[in-house]
Amino acid sequence: MTALVLGRAGPVDLALSAPPSKSLTHRALVAAALADGSSVLYDPLLADDTRLTIEGLRRLGATIEVGDRVVGIEGAGGPLGAGDGAVLDCGNSGTTLRLLASVAALADARATLTGSARMRERPVGPLGTALEALGASVRYPAADGLPPIEVAGPLRGGEVAIDGAVSSQFASSLLLAAPLMPGGLVLRLASPPVSRSYLDLTVGVIAAFGTTVERQGYERFAVARGGYAGTAYAVEGDWSSASYLFALAAALGGKVTVKNLDPASAQGDRRFVAALAAMGCTVSSGPDGVTVDRAGPLRGIDCEMSSAPDTVQTLAAVAALAEGPTRITGVGHLRHKESDRLAVTADRLRALGAGATVEEGALTVVPGPLHGGCIDPAGDHRTAMAFAVLGLAVGDVAIEDPGCVAKSWPGFWSALRGAGLL
Repeated sequence: MTALVLGRAGPVDLALSAPPSKSLTHRALVAAALADGSSVLYDPLLADDTRLTIEGLRRLGATIEVGDRVVGIEGAGGPLGAGDGAVLDCGNSGTTLRLLASVAALADARATLTGSARMRERPVGPLGTALEALGASVRYPAADGLPPIEVAGPLRGGEVAIDGAVSSQFASSLLLAAPLMPGGLVLRLASPPVSRSYLDLTVGVIAAFGTTVERQGYERFAVARGGYAGTAYAVEGDWSSASYLFALAAALGGKVTVKNLDPASAQGDRRFVAALAAMGCTVSSGPDGVTVDRAGPLRGIDCEMSSAPDTVQTLAAVAALAEGPTRITGVGHLRHKESDRLAVTADRLRALGAGATVEEGALTVVPGPLHGGCIDPAGDHRTAMAFAVLGLAVGDVAIEDPGCVAKSWPGFWSALRGAGLL
């Protein structure tokens, strides 16, 4: 797509709806495909990433029908079986590849999971090692510990430890497959998990489909053999995507109310509004939704965001407009996302006039005289949306490859256009 040039906008007075949760859609699709009986997902996210999960499950043998704001799944009542040789192209969706690796390993068959050039740089070794310990055969045709990954089951289950320092998705993958392992699963996390709130989402989906997870905090999870039961599941709104809407109020001034959000959600990215409150915004919730309002100046803050990783770039964009520096810690794992989000974010902030430095697990943003420029998101949807917010505050900012937002929110630009900001 042609680059999208943003003019300066604001202040705002908007009421918008958050799109459905990407994380919960992925997980519910997996549980439903393995369940005994039919399931219906109401208001799932239908974006590039979740469509890759749907297609991957189909390649493994699942029956899935996609309708208008609804997805119907006929559960297999056990491991999916497509026979030897299934190849799953997971594109640039790390969630798809990681979750479906364990699903594929449940069956007595061989499957290969691969993806984009960037995907082939994203580590999957800790998951592969755990799958081998639980009975699967694992092979890396290209480079050890990196996709493509070839798995062959069946998984027998048992007890295994996994490192949570790179991605919580490794643990989520094993937990989602656990109810179908003949020996069940006892999963120990050898190190504190990053993005640990996503494990809460995984456990919640497992429970919604009829299976209990016994846990000791984020250190030990136990799942007995049992299986899933088909169910009707309504997908809640996505706090990650909502961060861009809330950031409009912080960056442009004024008020934004976002509907379709659960204020008590297990989604870690709901912490984003607390960070905005610390920067000087007013945050409130009521029957009409969650509201962020900014009337005065923004101030820089120090904040730990390991459990709200998908909002770090949004916070960095707002921080460029504050008075004083902002230091965001606990985010070293962002180097392993669709791009190296720490390096890319710092580089793009500097291109617009702000100061930004990256440490081992931290990003520091120092406000400076901002100006227009051209932002290449490096194919990363979250970079494009975060810098769209900053671009609307600065003006004369061009976002290259704006279509990359289809990965998680195909309607993002339409939402801004409908709000009168484009």
